[in-house]
Amino acid sequence: MRNQPASVQYPSSLLNAESSPKNGGDTPVTGVHEGPSDVHPFTARPKNPHQRGGWVRGHQKDGGGYAKEMSKYITAGPFARARAAEVSTMLKAVTKTTGSCHVFGALPKHMRRRAMSHNTKRLPRRLRDAANRMAGSKKKKEQAKSKSRKARRRHGNLLLEFNRRQRKNVWLETHIWHAKRFHMVKKWGYCLGDRPTYKCYRPSYRAMSSHCLLQDLSYYCCIELQGEEDKLLASLSQLCSKEAGPTFAAAVCLSGRRQGSVVVYRAGLYPSQPLGPVTFLWRPRTQGSAHRQLWIWAHPNMKQDLLPELQAVCQCCEAVVPPVLPVVTPAEVVPTVEPEPKPEKTAEAKQVTGTKRKRTFKDAGGPPAKKILGDGTRSPTTSVTWKSSSNGIVINDLTMEIVRYRLIGPQSHSVLAETMEPATDCDVRIMPSSLWWPEHCKNQSKMNLHREQADVFHILKGLYSTGELPSGTVLGLTVDDPRLTLPTKKVKALPCVKQVDEEKTRELMLRGVPEHCCQSYLWEQSVRDNVTENKISEQELNRMRSEVLVPGSRLSPTPLQGRVPVLLVHQPGKQLGHEMSSWGAGWDLLLPKGWGMAFWVPLVYRGVHIGGLNMSLKHSQNKGAPHFPHDYPDCPAGVRFQEEQETQLLDKFKRRPPAKRTNYIKHGCLAPFCCPWQQLAEEWELISRQGGEERKGDQTQTTAEADALMTSHGDIPVTKPPSRVTVLRNRKSLRVLSGWCRPTTSKGQRRCRVGEVPPLDRLALTSFLTAHGMSLVWVRLSILSKGKPELHAMVCAPTAEDLKLLKKESFSGPQEPTHKDHFKSRIRRRKKAPKKAATSSLCRDKAEGKESELPSSPSHLVVGLWPDPLPSVTAHCSRVTLGWVTQGDFSLSAGCGEALGFVSVAGLLNTLLNQPMEHRGMLLLRDPTSLHYRFAKINIEV
Repeated sequence: MRNQPASVQYPSSLLNAESSPKNGGDTPVTGVHEGPSDVHPFTARPKNPHQRGGWVRGHQKDGGGYAKEMSKYITAGPFARARAAEVSTMLKAVTKTTGSCHVFGALPKHMRRRAMSHNTKRLPRRLRDAANRMAGSKKKKEQAKSKSRKARRRHGNLLLEFNRRQRKNVWLETHIWHAKRFHMVKKWGYCLGDRPTYKCYRPSYRAMSSHCLLQDLSYYCCIELQGEEDKLLASLSQLCSKEAGPTFAAAVCLSGRRQGSVVVYRAGLYPSQPLGPVTFLWRPRTQGSAHRQLWIWAHPNMKQDLLPELQAVCQCCEAVVPPVLPVVTPAEVVPTVEPEPKPEKTAEAKQVTGTKRKRTFKDAGGPPAKKILGDGTRSPTTSVTWKSSSNGIVINDLTMEIVRYRLIGPQSHSVLAETMEPATDCDVRIMPSSLWWPEHCKNQSKMNLHREQADVFHILKGLYSTGELPSGTVLGLTVDDPRLTLPTKKVKALPCVKQVDEEKTRELMLRGVPEHCCQSYLWEQSVRDNVTENKISEQELNRMRSEVLVPGSRLSPTPLQGRVPVLLVHQPGKQLGHEMSSWGAGWDLLLPKGWGMAFWVPLVYRGVHIGGLNMSLKHSQNKGAPHFPHDYPDCPAGVRFQEEQETQLLDKFKRRPPAKRTNYIKHGCLAPFCCPWQQLAEEWELISRQGGEERKGDQTQTTAEADALMTSHGDIPVTKPPSRVTVLRNRKSLRVLSGWCRPTTSKGQRRCRVGEVPPLDRLALTSFLTAHGMSLVWVRLSILSKGKPELHAMVCAPTAEDLKLLKKESFSGPQEPTHKDHFKSRIRRRKKAPKKAATSSLCRDKAEGKESELPSSPSHLVVGLWPDPLPSVTAHCSRVTLGWVTQGDFSLSAGCGEALGFVSVAGLLNTLLNQPMEHRGMLLLRDPTSLHYRFAKINIEV
């Protein structure tokens, strides 16, 4: 009742004055206004107190506030209407429910609890009904009650949640294992582990150098081609060239004994428009059949460019739509390719295992939650097969259908030998089974092949290092479930000291695995599906272990579902150059999908170190090999990566306070976040062309004599230069260019032997630039003194004075004079002055002749960065720029700072031609944040 109006009284003097006959009023005065609409809702007073009938304060009498006398006359009708309005207002105030007016407000203060506002059962019974009615009127929308954590962590609910989270980014089978230990990143449509949460740089290098490093490369895309051998080779020959190295038709790779690698180009456009590097593996031939099978493994960032090109050259434009299975799935579950478990197996599991709690959270009619295997983001109706009606070639997209693990290090074979054991035979008298292994054991020829493969696998235990095998060796094998031999604690796999047949070991090291032992049933789609469907669950495996008489012993006999076909592919490691031969060699383990964690945990228990995407980059740096897509600036994937990297570095630069940013303009660095390769190649081509015209009058040899000289050497092909910048990958030209650079060991300690190359003179320079004037070349630079090269460091040519001072031990390198920042004052004027002042300053700059250097739009200026368009990138500093660094760090293998990057072929040849023989191949390196040049020796490894 606290909202009711206060009690008031009529002032008697006013009422008597208004009701007297002197005022001419025959009608008595009422206490309220005639109209109820003018009544105040809470005080029942007129809105205008000066109107007739208004309440008026009286004079102070006896210390009171109002007069105590009332009128003697009242009109019934208006008075009743006024009282009706007052009663209506009173009822509205009583029944109004606000935040401060609650049912439990009627309780005494010592009984009021905050929980009563949420749970009406805590109220006394006499107030519960009113509280429930009030709560029902206040709740507009019923909120969904979230499940408890215990319910959310149940297996079925976890699977539903994991399947929902895989709609945008594909999870590998080892995702949850990595997510607990790695920093995860979202790249190329996958969620991948980038680097561990613990320190890993030196431990990872030690693992790659002395033991084993394990990586999950299942995100690589596998494209399968099937058809006749000659038609496949005819189609694939359009995508590569013999000048760049072995192709798909290499004899040792075509037999299926070795894995090959090649850089793929757009059809018929070599040496321009490359797509990127791929690795390929042929299935060994079958006697009496010309049908072949080929797997092409590519990075996911280049799949969108490679797959349409393969479809074009193979004429596979007819898509095969997969059949849609009538499987009813819940709305929140993404359709999965994993088949339903068999009724017999489910019933047996229910009888044996039982359950401890009721799982009533599932719908009775819905199927159980299943783990997504394969690409869960792909719709079931999406076509993954294309065929050609003209040549019979079929293309299958096997992305996420095969698990691929990479083991790097000299003891990779020891880890595999302790983790896997060749599959044990089973009784051929067994009843007909739906499993593939019992039917396989009934064929004697297949079992003989399996025993030969097992013998070769046992020979691997006697090798000292993985690098002793021929590069790219392939071995097919069928192994038992590695979970059966899982050790109780982590152990470090070491070389086997048991003596093996030395003659067989030597034969394996020289010739590799025989061709018939390279066969594997992993190539068969039906076998892969059968193995995935019938995999023993962890729950069933633990139940079988609990029934073993001796705890910790192996299950005997081995379950029939525990035979897995695998494929071992040797990775050669470092193959180019004169140092660290076979460093980083290892094995790739190919498995059917669904068996990822079954092999991952046993491998981890053998003491391997785990690496992520960051370690893949470091592995390439130590090998001196370009890493995709970082070091492929002429590929579409490399261009996309450079744009993304530039955006990330620029955003990071802008997030720093302006006073803490590096002023790259003063350091003379035009492009600290990207590498303008196209501009660099065009400027050097123009410089070389002008230099050739100046030397044209002094040239004593004729064009015919120059052509005859190049033909006599036969090493440098003469082709029309491409319009866009490309990377030089011609093996013969690279060999000649490497010889001209006088290759040495790390830090330039001693020279390395090279084959005979033509002498570097004006004629050879002109002929080489005619063929590769717009090209870049991949180089490795070793710093002679202290210093660690950074990303996008500049590679420059030293002057004659710099080379003279190189003999002094105290001279570490020249200094770049500080540049003047012409934009800093303009940015300050833009902030202080209006647009009119900015326009006048622009006109003043144009009058001073700076319009060629300064941008026309000052609104896009950033403090410390040179805006577009860039001036000359070659002659901007005191030393001529030849290229930039794409990978730089301190090399633990070489013991000095090493940089990997690209330089212009034209700029490098002009620099080498003007250098003396004892200093040939000596260049300068300067970081973007430094003014100090450091000497470095260049090597081109072929």
